[in-house]
Formats: sequence, structure tokens, C-alpha cells
Amino acid sequence: MIIYGIDRLTISDVMNIVAHPSLATLDEQARKQILNSEKNVRAIVNSDKTVYGINTGFGPLCDVKISEEETAQLQHNLIISHAVGVGKPIDEKLSKIMMIAKIHALSKGFSGVSLTVVERMIEMLQKNIIPVVPEQGSVGASGDLAPLSHLVLPLLGLGQVWHEGEIHDTADILKKYDLQPLKLGPKEGLGLINGTQFILAHAILGLDKMKYILDLADVAAAMSLEAYRGSASPFKKELHEIRAYSGTQEVAKRMRRLLEDSENLAAHEFCDRVQDPYSLRCVPQVHGASRNAYEHLKAMAEIELNSVTDNPIVLSDEEAISGGNFHGQPMALPIDYATLAAAELGNISDRRCYLLLEGKFGLPRLLAETSGLNSGFMIPQYTTAALVTENKTLCFPASADSIPTSLGQEDHVSMGSISGRKFNQVLDNLVNIFAVELMFAAQGLEFRRPAKCSDIIEENYDLVRSVVPKLEDDRLIGKDMHALAQLIRERAFVVEC
Repeated sequence: MIIYGIDRLTISDVMNIVAHPSLATLDEQARKQILNSEKNVRAIVNSDKTVYGINTGFGPLCDVKISEEETAQLQHNLIISHAVGVGKPIDEKLSKIMMIAKIHALSKGFSGVSLTVVERMIEMLQKNIIPVVPEQGSVGASGDLAPLSHLVLPLLGLGQVWHEGEIHDTADILKKYDLQPLKLGPKEGLGLINGTQFILAHAILGLDKMKYILDLADVAAAMSLEAYRGSASPFKKELHEIRAYSGTQEVAKRMRRLLEDSENLAAHEFCDRVQDPYSLRCVPQVHGASRNAYEHLKAMAEIELNSVTDNPIVLSDEEAISGGNFHGQPMALPIDYATLAAAELGNISDRRCYLLLEGKFGLPRLLAETSGLNSGFMIPQYTTAALVTENKTLCFPASADSIPTSLGQEDHVSMGSISGRKFNQVLDNLVNIFAVELMFAAQGLEFRRPAKCSDIIEENYDLVRSVVPKLEDDRLIGKDMHALAQLIRERAFVVEC
């Protein structure tokens, strides 16, 4: 059992909770932390102190004092006025990740949010009542205000929710489960909508995708190398011990395993080629650099996941600090870095696709025995080229920009929410790029038979052939590409080695 607010969560933990919400709960210590924080806020309200967000207005209105009688209305107004997101709803899975991350942060006991609110969020997650959150509107500082406002509107009986695969008005679903809208107390609205959970959710989902894509990239490269009958010497352990990047060493190790006992590479020893093009020879260096970026983002995301990122932070019944833990810059920069790293996986994959079409070293042009009458695999490489260029345009770092908001009170923002969205767009494009490379590589292997590959490559070749037969004459190749892309989304390819 995972305990919100107590355990140190990992990316894997979050994805497991997404699939099985009952895996996580509150224990006595977590409840005590939440109750104590709520008590501290009420003590501040009852004192003569002026504390931002508890008994003042927000942003540039921080100099406006709010009476004790008006604090509940203040929190309600905060949420409904900030729920101004636009665009399509984010994926339901992303909303779930946002909820999990927010529950975990609130349960640490520094946000002044009541146990009733936290327990309602957990109940919603377990009943699969998932808020509908628009994809645009956050600048990634003062937290993800608009997306988080939409995330918590259902607590008030407002907004819309996903339930059983469809979007419903919140009021209808609350009625179905005999749940009453909540009335917020002091600081609760601010604690709920201040934070980086929108940025973080995109990072977490992207990391989950990228881990599989990184492993699949090695498999695709190995299959392409087999088809090309290239050299395995660039993957020797000794070469990478003298330039000891962890990602490079990991990829070289994986390539050695993926190419183990290859009859195609054994045949390479008898040809007169001195070296392969970079897209094959430099797989450890390029894929490895992307792995290093993945590991960096993963480390940053797990720090963020286990942090408190709202404002002000309630430390005691006498001290609430108005700081900047909500600022998305610590996440925006590594997400932009990981986006570039992900895009490069597609860039080098497209180059390998092109190599296999050139008609060299025993492979027919366009991987078709009767090219001319047939176009073979000419046009799928247009698709990879288009997707690679689209990914390049998505690599501009959103974190390089800042536009002042809130009448200048928020005069530097991270734009990390845009970074997170672009990161996932690039990763989704990679699915289709690698579908094409795997299709090309499998076709190339047809011209190397009866030579055998490693057991892992043969298993993945069989998987390709289970949905895509060898190309003899032109057919609807787009259908084949879609079938392979779906296998990638289902994580059907064997990538562990």
C-alpha cells in the first residue's frame, strides 16, 4: 500500500496508482499532518496577522484585507474566476496524474487544506470521477492556476468530469453517488490551485512513454543494422569505457545483447566495408545522450512529485511563508531538454530508414524487388521526414520565453506547461516514426534469409509479420503503418534485454 504524504513516490508508483487507485491511501500520520495544517490556518485567521491568500486578496490584490466572514467566499471566488482554460481537454490519464500529485502534496501538511477535501479527491479518484481539464491557459508560474482550477471545480459541484469513458456535468455524477458539493475554508482554494501539477503530470506521462521508446529505439536500430549487414564493432565495451557516459554505455550493452549470435553481422566480416554511416555506427552516442536527458528529467520530476509547490507554505500556527515554490522553472528546463532528446531519436531513425532504401549491399532499391512498376517503401520515408521536421519545430524551448502577468506581480513565468505539452507531442510522433523503421527493417531482413538474427530480434520480426506481411507489390502501406503503431502503443514489442 502506498501512503499519500508519507511515502516517497516514484514515476512507476504514480502510473500504478493511475491503473489501480486503491493502491494509495492516507494513514494516521498523514491525516494528522493534514489536520494540523488546517488547524494552523484557522489560528492565523483568528489572529490579527495579515497573511497572503488566507485573509488577503490574490496577486496584485494582495494588499486588500479580507474579513474572517468573507474568507470562504474568497476561496470559492478564487476557483471560479481562475477556471479560464481553453482548448481541448487533456487526456483523462493526465487528469488522474494531476489528482494523484495534488493529493500527495496536500497530504504533506503544509497547505492548510482540510482532510475533508483531500478525502473527497481520493474518493473521486477511486470512483473514477475525473475532472475535465482544458489543455491551454497556464503560464507555469504561481502554479498551473487555470488547469488546477478546472481540476478542483468538481469539488464545488461545478465543471465537468470524465466518468466511465464519457464527459458529464459534475452535478449529475455527484448526484449519482449522493455526494454534496464542498464548501471551502480559509486558504483551501489557494492551496488547491497553486502548484505545478499540470506541468508535472505531463512530465510523468512523457517519462513513462519515453522509457519504452528509448528501449524500442535500440531494438529498431539493431534490426536495421541486421538488415543492412553492418558492423557490431562500434558497440564493443572497451570503446565506451574510455568515454564513460552512463547512457552511452547502457545503449552499447543493449546493442551487444540485441545483436548476439547474429549470422548477418558475422557475414559483415567478409565484406570490404570499413565503417557504417553514423546513424548505425553512432547509435550508442546518440541514443545514449537521449537516455542521459531522460534520467535527468526523471530525477527532477521525482523531486517535484514529492515536493510542496503551493503558496503560502504554512509552517506553524504563527508562520506562513509567501515564497515561490510554485514556479515551474525547475521542471520547464529539463522538460525542454528531454523534448530535444526525444526528437533526436526520431531524427536518427529517419536516417536509418533512408539507408535501407538506397539499394546498397544486397538490398533492392526502395526494398522492392520490382521497383518501377512498384513504388515500394518510397513514400513512408516521406512520412518520417515530415514527422521529424514537425518534431524539430516543437523543440523551441518554451522556457526561454516569459510574459508578465497579474499586473506585473508575476513578472517572470516558466511556460513549463507548454514545454510539457510539446514533450508529449514529440513522443507521440515517435510512435509513427519507429513503426516505419520496424517495417523497413523487417522487409530488409527478407533479403538476408536464411541468415538468422538474435532471439530478441527474431521475436520482434515475428511480431511485425503478425500484422504486416512481406511487401511483394504495392498495397495500402498506410494500413500496415497504423497496425505497427498500435503495437507500439500497446508496448507489444520485446524491448528488455
